[in-house]
Amino acid sequence: MKKTILLLPLLLLMYCSNGDQFTSTPPTAKPMPPVVESDVFNLKVVPEIKLKFTLIEWNKLLQYYDLNPKNEKKVSSDFTFTTNGRTVQLNNIGLKLRGNTSRRRPEGSNGQLHNALAPDWHHAHFALDFSKFVDDQRFSGLNKLNLKWFKDDATYSREIYCYDLFRRFGCWTAPRSSYCKLTIEVEGDASPAYFGVYEMLEAVDEDFLAKKSAQWGAGTGFLWKGYNLGSNKADFYSVNSMGVEYVSLTPSLSQYYAYDLKTRETELLTAKNQLTEFIANLNMKTGVEFQNWIATQMDVDLFLKTYATSVVVGMWDDYWVNCNNFYFYFAPNGKAYFIPYDYDNSLGTSAILGNSGTQSPLNWGPSSQRPLITKILAIPQYQTIYKNYVKSLTLLQNDYFTAGKSKIRIMAWQAMFSGFVANDTGEDMILNDIPASWGNQPNYRLLSGNSFGGINGPANYFTTRTVSIPW
Repeated sequence: MKKTILLLPLLLLMYCSNGDQFTSTPPTAKPMPPVVESDVFNLKVVPEIKLKFTLIEWNKLLQYYDLNPKNEKKVSSDFTFTTNGRTVQLNNIGLKLRGNTSRRRPEGSNGQLHNALAPDWHHAHFALDFSKFVDDQRFSGLNKLNLKWFKDDATYSREIYCYDLFRRFGCWTAPRSSYCKLTIEVEGDASPAYFGVYEMLEAVDEDFLAKKSAQWGAGTGFLWKGYNLGSNKADFYSVNSMGVEYVSLTPSLSQYYAYDLKTRETELLTAKNQLTEFIANLNMKTGVEFQNWIATQMDVDLFLKTYATSVVVGMWDDYWVNCNNFYFYFAPNGKAYFIPYDYDNSLGTSAILGNSGTQSPLNWGPSSQRPLITKILAIPQYQTIYKNYVKSLTLLQNDYFTAGKSKIRIMAWQAMFSGFVANDTGEDMILNDIPASWGNQPNYRLLSGNSFGGINGPANYFTTRTVSIPW
């Protein structure tokens, strides 16, 4: 016992000589690192998002929809994001419903307010705006974030697969996307409503543009979004419909444009003149003059790489086919960039085209009144570049589009989130390898099927698309 007592002072001295402070309490745990953008768009985890509304704000959301389903009015919500034990909480963010033909009321039917005792939940798309009510508020470097339910995609994978493929292939103008679990709580409810697995999609806004300043220059240029409005289309042939969209709660007062200006809206006249001049030169110039001009106006190589990817995944609701769903950015460096967007109707879910799995990549859409793509592909040098990109995507040895490697990616995602699909809306609760029921090729599959376009059984879209490439 005496020996032990004599050793204690020596042990204490040795402990302190190492620079450590002797204490009877354990050292403080290191703080968790903050949530950053790479945590948000991480396809190896499924974070959780919680949106909390006061009863007044949730009912506003429903009432705005009833007045005009296309409204852009935003309500207030609290936002919580949790991943890998780390949490970010923001109060008073802006939120609105989003979508074109897919926009829905998230609860009940027209005229109904929130029913706390028996809520009738529905999947809906949401757009989050972190700085709407709090100046300069950001979530992990993001000003806006879109949350999309997997409408008509029982594989829960099509759009995420496409954006992942863009980035794998070096198409850096494409936005990022990944998975999350979404919960909605309305003040006074007995329990929150679990809405299931959602897609998180990066918004194309001024913050998005600023993050890519190293590629297209610092500052903000004019950003346009292209739409098909029926009589007016963003076809780069007509210049009849350019403006800044105005959406009123009174539908008859709303104004929509085929080319909708999204940045520097107060400089509309200057923006229109720039786009009008670009379209005029695009259509009028021919031969060597056109080839020299377009090389100074666009990053043509990147445009062809992006369009090769778009065609390979079967995107038909785009510029070439439908004059719809894309952004076009006149960047500070003097060049214009095509930004792909809205890829949920892809990988065999198709309309308008006869068969998106077998359609020739050189005849994807109309040959007239689509000069932005057809005039460029008419130049032999550029057509060769485009064909090489299509071929590179579909080569078996490359880790891009081939069936084997694509299946591995999709099955890994499904294994990660399949346990979270069941939800309180009662909708979209079964994973199934089928395209949308309204599509014109219901035979396509992503994880099974042959390579014969539906002949003699279901067809695998990846294999069919690959073997259909004629070069």
